[in-house]
Amino acid sequence: MKPMFAAAPLALAACVAQAAPRPFEARDLVLLDRVSEPVLSPDGRSIAFQLRETDWAANKGKNSVWTVAAAGGKAQRLRDGATSPRWSPDGASVYFLAPKDDVSQLWRVPANGGEAEQVTRFALDVGSFRLAPDGKSVLFGVELFVDCTADADPLACTKRRLDKPADAKQTGKVFDRLFVRHWDTWADGRRSQLLVAAIGVDGQLGTPRVLSAGLDGDVPSKPFGDDSEYAFSADGKTVYFSVRTAGSGEAWSTNFDLWSVPADGSSKPLNLTADNPAGDGTPLPSRDGRTLYYLAMKRPGFEADRNAIMALDLASGQRREVAAGWDRSASGLKLSADGKTLYTASDDWGQHPLFAIDIASGKATRLVGEGSVIGFDAGAKSLVVARQDHRHPTDLYMTDLRGKGLRQVTRFNAERLKDLRFGDSEFFTFKGAGGATVQGYVVKPVGFKANQTYPVAFIIHGGPQGAMTNDFHYRWNPQTYAGRGFAVVTINFHGSTGYGQAFTDAISGDWGGKPLEDLKLGWEAALKKYKFLDRDRACALGASYGGYMVNWIAGNWNEPWKCLVNHDGVFDTRAMGYETEELWFTEWENGGTVFDAPAGYEKFNPLNHVKDWRVPMLVVQGEKDFRIPTTQGLATFTALQRRGIPSQLLVFPDENHWVLKPHNSVQWHDTVEAWLKRWTGQ
Repeated sequence: MKPMFAAAPLALAACVAQAAPRPFEARDLVLLDRVSEPVLSPDGRSIAFQLRETDWAANKGKNSVWTVAAAGGKAQRLRDGATSPRWSPDGASVYFLAPKDDVSQLWRVPANGGEAEQVTRFALDVGSFRLAPDGKSVLFGVELFVDCTADADPLACTKRRLDKPADAKQTGKVFDRLFVRHWDTWADGRRSQLLVAAIGVDGQLGTPRVLSAGLDGDVPSKPFGDDSEYAFSADGKTVYFSVRTAGSGEAWSTNFDLWSVPADGSSKPLNLTADNPAGDGTPLPSRDGRTLYYLAMKRPGFEADRNAIMALDLASGQRREVAAGWDRSASGLKLSADGKTLYTASDDWGQHPLFAIDIASGKATRLVGEGSVIGFDAGAKSLVVARQDHRHPTDLYMTDLRGKGLRQVTRFNAERLKDLRFGDSEFFTFKGAGGATVQGYVVKPVGFKANQTYPVAFIIHGGPQGAMTNDFHYRWNPQTYAGRGFAVVTINFHGSTGYGQAFTDAISGDWGGKPLEDLKLGWEAALKKYKFLDRDRACALGASYGGYMVNWIAGNWNEPWKCLVNHDGVFDTRAMGYETEELWFTEWENGGTVFDAPAGYEKFNPLNHVKDWRVPMLVVQGEKDFRIPTTQGLATFTALQRRGIPSQLLVFPDENHWVLKPHNSVQWHDTVEAWLKRWTGQ
């Protein structure tokens, strides 16, 4: 294993800045600027967006808010340390979130640049926000103790509770229900609450009102909820939001409902989707106030069910599915200016395109097809998309409403990328389990020569309801392996998204069945089609479900592999059913609880096959990972050591299910690549 990367910033900069063409590597990956959250100005002439730059010395990302003309040109930095840009309705200002004395607050800055003005002066963090259509009030999320929502000043009440005496000696926490912890954070009794406040003539936010008071849930949801989970009606008089109010059953419930409440808080919230026991969310009111568009799942307890686009008639309560014949799962929604079209992005045969959905007919039209659209906004005459692919990190592009004339607007990483070389990628298909058509892709190593063979990194995606698509990933980027002389093969096995809901459903209850068969058949298909793949110098690696599959492969398909890499993977499915935080996941995937359906947990349990393990394995674990806890990684490494199998354990005390800190990311890549090279003789 290589020693931990500890180069000085200047040394790293010198390495990156060298002019001679060279292969792309992890050090380049962590330094790239990341563009996100594009928002068109009301007149469609400007784009506000967020940029994340890497502060290598501080070992963290540094966010800022920018604008750029939709026609192109030099981008303008509006504010450092800022996130979540949103235009004022008149287009004169950009609102954003930024810290003041380490507390996240709402700010406003002139769109053409100038001094930013602080809008909120709260003692607690503002987590997200949305402006009213007339720009005179703001919806925003703050974490409050539930019993403080009835207080005259719920924010001050919560702050008093949080401010413990400096000499307090007791540190114990008492819980009486789940969640006790979620993703990477222990619960402290607070809930994300939705508040509203008017913007005064002085530009400051007035006294807030809690709109979600009395609801035992988080608005927006934890851990990744945002302002897409709530919205003003077009006239600003009503607020719509989604929330899960499952009480003591929250850890095994996916039942989010849509609620409406007067924006002035004059009455209690009303549940609009109480009849659906599955997930409802992403409210999007029509401009005429008659319809509420939203996303809905049908099966309770299944987090990867298809997101159907629904239209609720607010007068009659009648609802219909907008695109029932479109067998894809929608993500965020945007409405066209004329109210006739909905825009959404979805996985689709290895790409993540933008689609236009005709509301009247339900017809889905693929607009921006190649690559992955990770963010977008719709104007009266054009669309802005944040797009990436295997060779290009995210930049902003403009296109017309039909997806024609795609034009690049920003080029943030052009200077860094101009002297870097990438491997060519190609999708392929084969007959998988049950004769189904299954897709995968191959990435050639940088400097590829047709008369040579190359060692292989066989990457297995997580989710498991996910996919390896044509994107520029910051954790599992195939180009970091191609840059080190490896070919990459990946298979979108049964359970992957973008191939229809039946294909996605196929993995549930069958984790080690059809997916493993697809991996086997895909590996053979790739070897047959691509003669440069060296069958005898290949390693399999993956994280989350991919880490589970590595453990399953270790005892059930270890013949082809010289080494394995398991990052945050499940070792004991039965223990996982008690240790993970989101119990709905394990209970759906295994057919019930551990005590009601033990056979489902044992059917494909890697721990039952440890006696057949023989391939060297690197185990990686984040200690703040509450999704697949540290005990699973420790058990894997213990099994390997007890069996006498060459193995290493890489533990990150400060990382969760992902590796986020720049230095840790480089160490992760160095350790993984060293492991692959050690066992493939690269």
